[in-house]
Amino acid sequence: QVQVVESGGGLVQAGGSLKLSCVASGSIFSINSMGWYRQAPGKERDVVADISSDGAANYADSVKGRFTISRDSAKNMVYLQMNSLKPEDTAVYYCNVRGSVAWRRPFNSWGQGTQVTVST
Repeated sequence: QVQVVESGGGLVQAGGSLKLSCVASGSIFSINSMGWYRQAPGKERDVVADISSDGAANYADSVKGRFTISRDSAKNMVYLQMNSLKPEDTAVYYCNVRGSVAWRRPFNSWGQGTQVTVST
């Protein structure tokens, strides 16, 4: 019922920047939180940053000061501006959206992921 699509990944040199975008669509009644997770080969999927409906943002310690999460609630979109990228940021980045659909039923939807590769 709720589709989540990411875009903006790619290959960048260390020290460079990328901006990821994510849009949620479908029978959405409300969105509570939107967030970005990442999974490197052989590792678990970890949270990178998330943002609540009132704009409160949280970041993993490894990205504080380098990444910025923002959202456009009117468009059901969330962004991740990534600066000063490091090779260890290389991973598949996933967008996560949580909220409710018709009849206040909760949903927790994931995108298909977008690859971010940071070269030395």
